Amino acid sequence: MSSIRLLIVDDSSAMRKMVERALRMADVEIAQVFEASNGNEALAVLRDNALDLILCDINMPEMNGLEFLKRRPIGSDGSGVPVIMIASESGEADVVAVLSSGSSRRRSPPCA
Repeated sequence: MSSIRLLIVDDSSAMRKMVERALRMADVEIAQVFEASNGNEALAVLRDNALDLILCDINMPEMNGLEFLKRRPIGSDGSGVPVIMIASESGEADVVAVLSSGSSRRRSPPCA
């Protein structure tokens, strides 16, 4: 597996560090980590950097994760940087909104 350039978007700096640490503990090869505290900052990072993956919280101030999904650049062929939405709490309405943005749903195992 090659090293990835990763953007972690969460309004909590502690959560951003926990996500990065968890990925490193899982032996994910990370070349570079970018951080953003909301969707506006994430768009700026995305505009100025080549990325391989984005991990994005749903609930954030200024621009939340759902709005970021709608505004992120996508190529004419439908390609773009893959985004994994992360949330400590989200209801059915959030899942529907994410799916409506063109995302696909993948079940993750429950946390122990």
